[in-house]
Amino acid sequence: MTDLFLYGTLRHDPLRAVVAGETAPEPVPARLADHHVAREPHHHLPFLVRRDGAMIEGLLLRGVGPEAMARLDAYEGDYRRAPVEVETAEGRVRAEAYFPPERFIEDAEPWSFEAWRRSQGAMTVLAAEEVLAHDPPLDGGVLNGQWPMILMRAQARQRAGEAPAPARLRHSPAPGDVTWRRRAPLSGDFFKLDRLDINHLRFDGTRSGLLPREVLVGADAALVLPYDPVRDRVLLVEQMRTGPARRGDANPWSLEPVAGIIDAGETPEQSARREGMEEAHVTFSELRHMFSIYASPGSTTDHFFCFAGLCDLPDDHARHGGLDVEGEDLRLHLVTLDAALGLIETGEANVGPIVAMLLWLARARDRLEFAPRGT
Repeated sequence: MTDLFLYGTLRHDPLRAVVAGETAPEPVPARLADHHVAREPHHHLPFLVRRDGAMIEGLLLRGVGPEAMARLDAYEGDYRRAPVEVETAEGRVRAEAYFPPERFIEDAEPWSFEAWRRSQGAMTVLAAEEVLAHDPPLDGGVLNGQWPMILMRAQARQRAGEAPAPARLRHSPAPGDVTWRRRAPLSGDFFKLDRLDINHLRFDGTRSGLLPREVLVGADAALVLPYDPVRDRVLLVEQMRTGPARRGDANPWSLEPVAGIIDAGETPEQSARREGMEEAHVTFSELRHMFSIYASPGSTTDHFFCFAGLCDLPDDHARHGGLDVEGEDLRLHLVTLDAALGLIETGEANVGPIVAMLLWLARARDRLEFAPRGT
């Protein structure tokens, strides 16, 4: 049994319940002298720093058993436990606390539990559920590398749960109409493969029974079609794509909109503007939301927020884009909207989102929703 002092995100009751599990003891208030909670600048993670005269508030778990400790260690990744002495209402207690790897540097801004709880608490609870769905646990270095993507997927789940769910034609579900349980640990590095048994209400009122399914778990993405309403032209992004190549397509180079995964803490609009600069060197004067869609709802969680981005696309606009650090090799094409629509007819534009976005833009243009600047 181990006494464990918690000073960071695990002070959050919902997160601690997910991470430590049902066998964890109830916490008691405790304080640790001569230490400070710093913030790591990249991921904004909290970590202990020795600082004379400082005092931090936290929680003490008395007598943590092996099962709960294994879950806590797995979640903390490459943080390691070390002895500390804390103050409680009953006196001083020897315990352990998690200390960071040596590579961590301290941000100028201190870490705030309340600020973290308001902005990231709910998302981190969902992220913890994914971390603990691996068997064997992700080791520290792997977890640290995957953490940004884990947070993106967690925010996608949070966003999905908070979004409107119109049901004028389709079924309006009640709680319990769909249930699922995981039948194997998560696998994969960048994306995750989740093997589920799913049970849903059928249209005749009966239940489906357990249906084995596999889902590729990705993250939400922002897609934006750059459009110059003065020149009536769009910008298309060309790149080699693994999906068509793996399928055996004779030409795996695809024409697509500007697109990218929405970073944790970003809105879809912020992501669209960032990707516009990174992939296509364009600044949008305005973003018009087109629609939000699932890419392939039978096999993946991928959800796309699609925008038209009003911008200036002169003849001498850049012809290549993307970030070298992300291995992107992008060619940029300036074409009239009518020419781009023609690519749908020839089959050269064969990616679902760009087809839908071009058709939406043609309909919007015909309705004069895009007035040329200066009119």
